[in-house]
Amino acid sequence: MDMTRPIGATIAAAAMIMATPACGQESDPLAPLDRTETGSASAQGGSFRSYMNYVAQKARSEGVSQRTIDAVIPSLSPNQRVIELDRSQPGGGPGSGIPPYEPYRRRHVTNDIVQRGKAEYRQHYDTLVRIQRETGVDPFMILAIYGKETSYGRITGNFDLPQSLATLAWEGRRRDLFESEFIASLKLMDKGYTRQHLKGSWAGAAGKTQFMPTNILTLAADGDGDGFADIWNSEPDAFASIANYLKQAGWKPGIHWGAAVRVPASLNREAVKSNLVPPRCERVFARHSRFLTVAEWKSLGVRFEGRTLPDDVLATLIEPDGRNATAYLTTQNYRPILDYNCSNFYAITNGLVADAIAR
Repeated sequence: MDMTRPIGATIAAAAMIMATPACGQESDPLAPLDRTETGSASAQGGSFRSYMNYVAQKARSEGVSQRTIDAVIPSLSPNQRVIELDRSQPGGGPGSGIPPYEPYRRRHVTNDIVQRGKAEYRQHYDTLVRIQRETGVDPFMILAIYGKETSYGRITGNFDLPQSLATLAWEGRRRDLFESEFIASLKLMDKGYTRQHLKGSWAGAAGKTQFMPTNILTLAADGDGDGFADIWNSEPDAFASIANYLKQAGWKPGIHWGAAVRVPASLNREAVKSNLVPPRCERVFARHSRFLTVAEWKSLGVRFEGRTLPDDVLATLIEPDGRNATAYLTTQNYRPILDYNCSNFYAITNGLVADAIAR
């Protein structure tokens, strides 16, 4: 089967990430969830069955086959556990505190995850090198994300995706998001994925990559050459899919994600403050300075703690634990990691794990 891989990398918001045990909730806030219940099931006043009838019509209009609609939709019912898990998620918003990064780093940059990553690299060396040659994506970053998302494939979730996504769409708090993901899950079945394939987290993240169905449709890649992108059962497919995601999100070959630095007390932070308004994850990007070359950072007294970056590379400064603590200069290749999960803690941690696997 020829799985299509069109351009366009977007991850389906914070719910998927929060559902991934490997990611945890200790990081700085993800894009805040909309806690407004304007689209709640009670406000909509519709039964689950009537809503499913509406979604069936919409799916049909988007090209989903009647065979798939008949095979899936009549079998569905709301999953109360999914609703409970969704409603228990923190909402972020004004006043939400950001915990310190250093304790998080110690819990997530561990010898265990690094050594298992090294073992994966040895086992799949030829595949990872080939994927790097084809996509330009650092194989150590692929492994870091794989380890972070699913503990190297050990924790992928066992919820039935159509049922979970239909439940979340009907619940209505983020109806547009989950309705489109539910219809995408039906499209996956039309492409040859079975209901047994479609297992994942309660919020719809699936497989070794923890992709949402829309991402599977557009970004899942065949890494083992069998013509089918199976992110549930094939590690080479998972590697190729993560690489494809990062490439489409803007990863550039040969540029390191960033490096740890020390910032002098004399640095005028207002002078390097970014005035850009990000299109999403505003609180995450607000912690970054504007881009300066590494040479310019050095002229301001910023000094590397270990690994260095070339003087002509553009980088932003982030101080996750504030002044007088380890900070990081991050390059343009830090941004695709944020695209995978919009959390600075997540992105920095993956960078550090990737570096440790590479050593």
